[in-house]
Amino acid sequence: MNINRFPLRAGHAARFFASDSLGAITTAERVERLNALEIPEAAAILATLPQQKAVRILGRPELHHAAAMLTEMPVEQAARLLNATANDRVADLFQEMDDGARAHLFSKLDRATCLAVQHLMGYPPRTAGSIMTTEFVSVPATWTVEKTLEHVRKVERSRETVYAIYVLDVETQALTSVVTLRRLINGEPQASVLSVAQQGGIVRADPLMTQEDVARLIRKHNLLALPVIGENGHMLGIVTVDDVIDTMIADQTEDAQKFGGMEALGKPYMAISFAGMLKKRAGWLCALFLGEMLTASAMQHFEGELEKAIVLTLFVPLIMSSGGNSGSQATSLIIRALALGELKLSDWWRVLLRELPTGIVLGSILGAVGFARIILWQNIGLYDYGEHWILVGFTIFAALIGIVTFGSVAGSMLPFVLQKLRLDPASASAPFVATLVDVTGLVIYFSVALLILSGTLL
Repeated sequence: MNINRFPLRAGHAARFFASDSLGAITTAERVERLNALEIPEAAAILATLPQQKAVRILGRPELHHAAAMLTEMPVEQAARLLNATANDRVADLFQEMDDGARAHLFSKLDRATCLAVQHLMGYPPRTAGSIMTTEFVSVPATWTVEKTLEHVRKVERSRETVYAIYVLDVETQALTSVVTLRRLINGEPQASVLSVAQQGGIVRADPLMTQEDVARLIRKHNLLALPVIGENGHMLGIVTVDDVIDTMIADQTEDAQKFGGMEALGKPYMAISFAGMLKKRAGWLCALFLGEMLTASAMQHFEGELEKAIVLTLFVPLIMSSGGNSGSQATSLIIRALALGELKLSDWWRVLLRELPTGIVLGSILGAVGFARIILWQNIGLYDYGEHWILVGFTIFAALIGIVTFGSVAGSMLPFVLQKLRLDPASASAPFVATLVDVTGLVIYFSVALLILSGTLL
């Protein structure tokens, strides 16, 4: 990559980023400015920065197209930046590259970085092993407090965090204790490092533990870092709280997009192409449209009843929206509870027993409001529902109980079904549930109308 490709803009921006007189600019602000540029230009600017600043920028997950920027740089320079970047971040960047670019860059890395990155990339996505860093502070159990502090001072620049120091057995290299930096500072210099170690069991993670379970452990025990332990108690790495936050933000963004009835973008909104946006959104819209066509089929089936009692059509939007809203509420609550570990797959029957009476009561409340509206409109002369308006009111009341109850039950059970099928419960998005309840809601509505109004309007 020729960094003079944009001589004026790139040169000016590079001086802006590297200038000591503007040292008050934070790394986050530099990332934002690079995100506003085209990839080749951002890569050219990144290549002109001092290595320490460039590595700090490259290490931020908020930097868009970081992998693409690296492939735009001269391979030797890109390799130097990667060798100085945290191994877990390097693994993430390699995951975003195509096979050719990855292999070319990989061959230029130093041996230690190669082995660490290969190790990290060998774990399945969304596991503790895939998000851990191998750059942590560890010391032998025979060291003193003073010697441990000296070691921390030497290595702190190359470690992800120094707030937790891991004490290893001299012979087996297995993790035996954890020492916090605060306790280490307050310890007697000549005392054994074990004398200031935390008491009790060590909170640890298996490398195949899901990142959701890792987040729950960190939150439950109020940790800044969680050790990842392999066979024979050997430490493989640590998952820091900032890594967990990054992955949780990415997951919540993905879930929010799925809730809206579309595929997860996987990129910032402005970074995805027009064709890519259409691809992500068109499939779900077509699926939902086909689902809504069943609503038209349901109405066609009851065409005769609609011709006899036109008044029933007035309440179709009310009926459909009430069932969809109740289903969406239940779905959102259950998906969140499953994500936080508040519910397990085996709890489905507890949820069913809870949502069934809840739906009945909520439906009764809405039905009473609907009935009251019909009475009010009829008596003050805003609309004439006919001589059988009382029966119409009872129809709306009974139908809303059935539809809201069905929506609550269906919306709460769908995430369990998807999880049982090993699918993402977030796929049970609000539009999907609403489409399902729309169709069944119409069937319930007209079935109740036939039962109550038969012999009068029907």
